[in-house]
Amino acid sequence: MAQSKSVQRGSTRRTFVKQSAALGTGLWLGSQGLSQAVGQESAQNALTAACIGVGGKGSSDCSHIGDLGVKIVGLCDVDAGTLTKKGREFPDAKQFSDFREMLDQLGDKVDIVTVSTPDHTHATAALKAMRMKKHVYCQKPLTWSIAEARALRETAAETGVVTQMGNQGTSEDGLREAVEMVRDGVIGDVTDVHVWTNRPVWPQGLGRPEGEDPIPEGLNWDAWIGPAPMRPFKKGVYHSFNWRGWVDFGTGALGDMACHTTNMPVMALDLWDPVAVTAVKNPGIVEGETFPGSSTLLFEFPERGNFKPCKFHWYDGGNLPDESVISQLPASFQRRVEAQRSGNGRKTSGAVLIGTKGILFSPDDYGARAILLPEDRFTDYKKPEQTLPRIPYNASGDERQKWEFVSTVKGEYEPGTMANFDYAGRLTETILVGNLAMRAGEGQRVKWDAKAMRSPNVEAVNEFVSREYRDGWEM
Repeated sequence: MAQSKSVQRGSTRRTFVKQSAALGTGLWLGSQGLSQAVGQESAQNALTAACIGVGGKGSSDCSHIGDLGVKIVGLCDVDAGTLTKKGREFPDAKQFSDFREMLDQLGDKVDIVTVSTPDHTHATAALKAMRMKKHVYCQKPLTWSIAEARALRETAAETGVVTQMGNQGTSEDGLREAVEMVRDGVIGDVTDVHVWTNRPVWPQGLGRPEGEDPIPEGLNWDAWIGPAPMRPFKKGVYHSFNWRGWVDFGTGALGDMACHTTNMPVMALDLWDPVAVTAVKNPGIVEGETFPGSSTLLFEFPERGNFKPCKFHWYDGGNLPDESVISQLPASFQRRVEAQRSGNGRKTSGAVLIGTKGILFSPDDYGARAILLPEDRFTDYKKPEQTLPRIPYNASGDERQKWEFVSTVKGEYEPGTMANFDYAGRLTETILVGNLAMRAGEGQRVKWDAKAMRSPNVEAVNEFVSREYRDGWEM
């Protein structure tokens, strides 16, 4: 591992941030390789962080950053109870219910910002932090909309800060090894990819409830709504978990899980910028409010360098690939699928890459396990020479990803963050085109011009590439 690069002892935190930004961020550019990561830390001036969203996944995001020696100086959550609970772990951190106020007040006291809020506030928070030259760790999916993903990607490049999206599977050795195997040609030219998920595990396929309930004491409902259109509070409907199915706030099953489950094949095959997406099975957006309870999507990718055209099939809500795909998987997994179909077993998840020489199957949500099929064909297979870095930190995948991020900020890890916003922005853009197809109706092939961020043949979906923001919450 490279030696830490440090600024001169007399440097202030402001100087450190400016020097980091001038050097530029560590970018991972798919098969084009890795550039040297940057970010410097004064030996006498430890890194500090402000955490936005500290309940649920945000709680562990905050704790993991703190466990790596970063001082937590700010905590933000719209829920006073959640904030008080996390404040017991970090009693010296100042507490806020509005991230805009936190970032304005703490200013130069912060080096790192974590964003672990519902999808619809990711972009507003992350962009404000990056423009203040803060290094940003943001949960997946990177953004609520395609235009937001493009904006975060471009702003990260302009500001030069270190960035990382929270799809921790990217930091797993198993995922990186699977990518190397596919790129080495072990299964030949990949023509079809099938990915399915056990999501949603929250309500979808319903309209907005009537009426409203009193806003609980200690809940900053205005800050929770953030950039989205204001609506009445309803107990248990949106806050604190069920927001994922509502189109104003979440990105549905596709947005929730595809940045995990498609990560390995996207990385291995450069599955960027589909030329068309079709919602093959699609009950449609319900009353303009929620994503359907289940869907099946078909993404079409053209030739990409040495890669042949490829079709990517996505399934959620219990939908599965047909028997021609499932029958080629290990018998033990086929039994799990059969139990799912009969209603006697839990829903499964999986990723299948079908090539001209065989199949690569991952039963792991993070792509960290790879099984070559049929097994007898690959008995003597030797894994290719390593081309992607491995993270020299022994912990859970989630903690390893935080180590990758913090060590890159410190300048101690030269390969840099692999799920940086250049990579994560492209991944998120690609995935969210699928949600446009769900708005178009079942069977409608939506052509996609990624450069222009618009559909040339289904004009109606283009208004959902971005959104209008409430006053004070603009990007």
